Amino acid sequence: MRKFWIIVVVRLLAALPLSVAQGIGTLVGLLFYWLPNRERRNGRINLKLCYPGWSAGDRERLLKRSLVENAKTLAETPGIWLGDPREWVARIRGEEGSEILQELLNRGRGVIVAAPHLGNWEAGVHYLASVAPVTALYRPPREPALAKVMQDGRSRGGARLVPTSGQGVKALYAALRRGEMVTILPDQQPKSKGAGVFAPFFGVPALTMVLVSRLARKTGAAVIFSFAERLPAGRGYRTHWVSAPPGIADADPVIAASALNLGVETCVRRCPEQYQWSYKRFEERPAPGAKLYTGKK
Repeated sequence: MRKFWIIVVVRLLAALPLSVAQGIGTLVGLLFYWLPNRERRNGRINLKLCYPGWSAGDRERLLKRSLVENAKTLAETPGIWLGDPREWVARIRGEEGSEILQELLNRGRGVIVAAPHLGNWEAGVHYLASVAPVTALYRPPREPALAKVMQDGRSRGGARLVPTSGQGVKALYAALRRGEMVTILPDQQPKSKGAGVFAPFFGVPALTMVLVSRLARKTGAAVIFSFAERLPAGRGYRTHWVSAPPGIADADPVIAASALNLGVETCVRRCPEQYQWSYKRFEERPAPGAKLYTGKK
């Protein structure tokens, strides 16, 4: 029964005009801000860590806007998964730095697109697939009922989806050696042992993946950061392309991970209200102690 109602809600949201879906997202986001919940709690903790020099009031205003923007992403996503990918690509109203991507593609050595949880990354997948062949690494959602909908929806525009497994990583290497694009969410905490190192993110140690640097170093592929910024009043999105900081393919994993996090930071600082601050980015700590988000040992 739970699966049935989840699918019903997804299909209802997918049928709505973008502006209406975003309006629902605004209301949901405001509820998340005013009512006690883990997203609000996690966001407060993260913003206090990442913006220690800000006043409490400034951080609260950013938290509120972030929860609203994140809820808009949730409300938009069913339409992206179930709708016509061409319509979503047509909603890209402008680009910043696209010449950087084209230059890297012309080299023929493959391109790694690091796309943080910023703006609407789901719309970004369709856009990437319209530019060049792309293989996307994905982690199955917590809700099993959404797994097939998400996988089918992300691949609807032509992207090839591969799981976060050994076979998935092999597929990324193969795509890069063909001179294609791969896209990875660089701000997800790695789950497997040896897949990450601690590196500063907004000055705070964060367990950071080493996959991006390994792919770049072993294949010679370039790394570029990208995000799809949501424009006001349902007007669509603007894509941003940001060159990777020096050292992102360094043999020293900490240097490379620090460059990766700096690239994410650079993107986030452009529109911090659209970042997913509620994600438990600092769940793993470099030293044992109380859990940051629960206070438990």
